Amino acid sequence: MCTVCGCGTSPIEDYKHEAGSHSDSHGGGLDHDHHHHHGHDDHAHDHRHRDGAHDHHHAEEGSVQRRNGIAGVHVPGMSEERIIQVEKEILSKNDAYAAENRRYFVSHDIFALNFVSSPGSGKTSLLVRAIKELRGRMTISVIEGDQQTSNDTARVRKTGARAIQINTGKGCHLDAHMVGHAVQDLAPEPGSALFIENVGNLVCPAAFDLGEAHKVVVLSVTEGEDKPLKYPDMFAAADLMILNKADLLPHLDFNVELCITNALRVNPRLQTLIVSARTGEGMGAFYAWLEASTVREATPSKVV
Repeated sequence: MCTVCGCGTSPIEDYKHEAGSHSDSHGGGLDHDHHHHHGHDDHAHDHRHRDGAHDHHHAEEGSVQRRNGIAGVHVPGMSEERIIQVEKEILSKNDAYAAENRRYFVSHDIFALNFVSSPGSGKTSLLVRAIKELRGRMTISVIEGDQQTSNDTARVRKTGARAIQINTGKGCHLDAHMVGHAVQDLAPEPGSALFIENVGNLVCPAAFDLGEAHKVVVLSVTEGEDKPLKYPDMFAAADLMILNKADLLPHLDFNVELCITNALRVNPRLQTLIVSARTGEGMGAFYAWLEASTVREATPSKVV
């Protein structure tokens, strides 16, 4: 169980994608030692985590513990002290995997972006359009994260880009362990860009570093100007906010200036772009940001 968000499985140890079985260690520099579990019981379950000495049973019923942790989760049958301890262990292990991913990306000049948002913000449409319009200028591969289906991966592959699906089951976010395995299978080209489309969720993906260069939060103008204040951790963790579906603004009472003001209250360094993935409005500014960031963060040997 992920105690940070209340997922029904431990995302640090569970990995499932369409490619099937694979080796327990990464090639090409990703030295992760992994264990995989592919069977999940939807009801009572006893999880034994191998990343430490903790061994506990998760009951379906019982007293609810309320706390002020990273996501303020409610975990039946666990004390606040125990929840915080396990949460720290999970995040610490994730950070170690993320550091390995980041070293791999840097050594291979792979520019990785972690796209986060609530469901329906238009992330996939944004990525599909970007891949089509940047063809010939940039090589892009994609890791798609969803609880179920490979629908978005199929959409990406129609552009000609290489993509791999991670299905998290009950998990509501990707973690660095999952991404490390997907990178091993996907093998992005050196000097390319890697788009990681996270599971639609504005809470837990904020806490999990995947080794990316930047988190990019996509916010649809249909969601409301107060989202940065309601979900501050996500906007604080991001470096870029993309306000998508700008073509709908004439039909909505969405205050763009107020939304940006709210976001800057949470993160004064947050950059904002206003786009429409459907019409292409503003996408040029995103491409300029992407290309400038790629050059700026390339290793010195690759910068001309």
